Amino acid sequence: MQIIISNNSKEPIYEQITNQIKSSILSGELPEGAAIPSMRKLAQDLQISVITTKRAYEELEKAGFIYSIVGKGSFVAEQDLEFIKEKKLKVIEEQLNAVITNSREIGLSLDDLQQLVRILYEE
Repeated sequence: MQIIISNNSKEPIYEQITNQIKSSILSGELPEGAAIPSMRKLAQDLQISVITTKRAYEELEKAGFIYSIVGKGSFVAEQDLEFIKEKKLKVIEEQLNAVITNSREIGLSLDDLQQLVRILYEE
């Protein structure tokens, strides 16, 4: 598992960690039951505070992506991928509605919008 932290991002470091681990779990890169690095090890590898990694792991645990066993570490929890995909699809639909509203406000045609989406998707 590789985590890349950007100091230029507006996203807090703990959120960058959380999002990258979630993405690895959802993509199958981190399968159910897989061990993830300890908070201390990850903090050391990323050269950040243990408090930051602790917060990221707490967020992941609260969201049901990982579970921890005292003295053994943290592991990828069983995921209901269909439920997660459905939630993400709902978020995408809401974001697309906002994009469509903004596109209509500036007179962007459906063809131009589709072309823009295609370009961005293929990058």
